[in-house]
Amino acid sequence: QVQLVESGGGLVETGGSLRLSCAASGSAFDIISFGWYRQAPGKQREGVSCINNRDGSTYYLSDVRGRFTISRDGAKNTVYLQMNNLKPEDTAVYSCATDSELWACTKRLIKKSYDYWGQGTQVTVSS
Repeated sequence: QVQLVESGGGLVETGGSLRLSCAASGSAFDIISFGWYRQAPGKQREGVSCINNRDGSTYYLSDVRGRFTISRDGAKNTVYLQMNNLKPEDTAVYSCATDSELWACTKRLIKKSYDYWGQGTQVTVSS
């Protein structure tokens, strides 16, 4: 079992920045990939970014590439999502997730659903 706790969401104006954090505990040695997903009201959940702990590969949704950066602190089992130049369309509940499959995160894709999930944190970007 892996427990995930996200933090860092909030309300920001268009063009602003936020940094989300995701701290993992429990059976963290099973974690191959960390992923960030988001779900806006009335829309399907989508994978925003992920990082593969084994080879360092990262993936970004095309809409966020160049604005968002995922990083990790292995010693703390924590992953961050730095979000810059935020837009109203980035408004959503952002959730952190982990998976034990090697293919869950590559440069080209993020697995649709990971093994373990955090509770989510709200990000609201005002226009």
